[in-house]
Amino acid sequence: MIRKWLTGDTRPGFYRDLWVLMLPIAVQNLITAGVNMADVVMVGQLNQTALSASSLAGQVAFILNFVYFGMTSAVTIMAAQYWGKGDRRVLAKILGLGLYISLFVAVTAVLLAFLVPGTVMHFWTNDRELIETGSRYLRLVALSYLFSGVTQPYVAVMRSCERVKFSMILSIITLTLNVILNALLIFGLLGFPALRIEGAAIATSISRGVEFLICLVDFSRQKLLPRSLKNMFHLPRTLLVDFRKFALPAFLNDVLWGFAYNMNSVIMGHLGSDMVAANSLVTVVRDVLTTVGFGISSAAAIMLGKELGENQPAKARKDAGSLLRVTLIYSVLAGIMLFFAAPWIPSLAKVSETSAGLMKIMLYMNIPYQAGMLVNTILIASVLRCGGDTRYGMVLDISAMWGWAVPVGLLTAFVFRLPPLIVYAFMCTDEFVKLPFAVHRYRSGKWLNNITREHGE
Repeated sequence: MIRKWLTGDTRPGFYRDLWVLMLPIAVQNLITAGVNMADVVMVGQLNQTALSASSLAGQVAFILNFVYFGMTSAVTIMAAQYWGKGDRRVLAKILGLGLYISLFVAVTAVLLAFLVPGTVMHFWTNDRELIETGSRYLRLVALSYLFSGVTQPYVAVMRSCERVKFSMILSIITLTLNVILNALLIFGLLGFPALRIEGAAIATSISRGVEFLICLVDFSRQKLLPRSLKNMFHLPRTLLVDFRKFALPAFLNDVLWGFAYNMNSVIMGHLGSDMVAANSLVTVVRDVLTTVGFGISSAAAIMLGKELGENQPAKARKDAGSLLRVTLIYSVLAGIMLFFAAPWIPSLAKVSETSAGLMKIMLYMNIPYQAGMLVNTILIASVLRCGGDTRYGMVLDISAMWGWAVPVGLLTAFVFRLPPLIVYAFMCTDEFVKLPFAVHRYRSGKWLNNITREHGE
């Protein structure tokens, strides 16, 4: 019975197709999460103040990443289907649309982080020392936001065209450089100045700058898309209409969800430095363990979108079921790994005994939470979106976060003043609030749509 459920009605060649897409994406995600963890561990070797300040200052990049994730999700929804259709001219225009969005947001973030970093930091904490330390970090890391504003949409379109190895190699180069520069500039190795938390910020900006240059060179040499900037940035009205209908809800979904999720850090920032430090490492550990799950989700969006663009809804439906089973299996394995890793993870950073105790319990809480997160991600961010069923996912995600998780977190923290761990537990319930609705929508099949059409110049 169990073996039959695991294999299900999987088509021949499914696992080969999934593996080809998923492995490079998962490796890229793992490298990114691993480097983020290395950043936290290296900064954590300085002191708890540096760890907490960099974590809170890093929330700007965290929000930007959700904006970029929303943009890449929106781009992937359309790009994967047009890739299946074989319309490369429209693919280039989709890249242009993604660049318009991401650069507008990136420039805004750069100006805020560089000109008023103290005001930005004050949003997350009222601790004067954390604000001062985090402000120095923000000014130096600001330029990296602009570089990412270009590279993120470009990599998203390349992924949608199944150039997943390019994005993996790009991440290996960029993030390896980031780790090396961190070691040199934070601790002053090999004769470099020991810049401490400022060194981490400079390392990030330099590595993202290198990533930006690699993408520029690759674009000038690639042959998948027309290289005409005039074609890329001239957007026909019909494409904008389709983007507003199918992709904009996904973009707004991820942005608003990201802001709501970021409220967790706002709440944590007012519960003391011990809780901030504990949450910093817990979040990074969870990100590392869920990399494969998010790799499956990214591969699913490309695979299913391409199949729907090729007018193969039956194949897409069958593959969606197989992808859900794979995600469930991985979430169980990730939970087991987290259970055994939890006792020794606090030793990775120099934190107080109180923070270490909080960290262990929070890691155990994340065993069921990461499972719910992965299943909802494959359903909402991949299955529903690949066919343009984005409004339902947007309403569901926003309702769960802004209608439940954020109010519950604020009430338990600031009205009822419950212990920090109880507050954290309540903020981890949103995934289970929306899960039944996501499953119901998936089973309805209303997401099986081909959204491509002909667009004029």
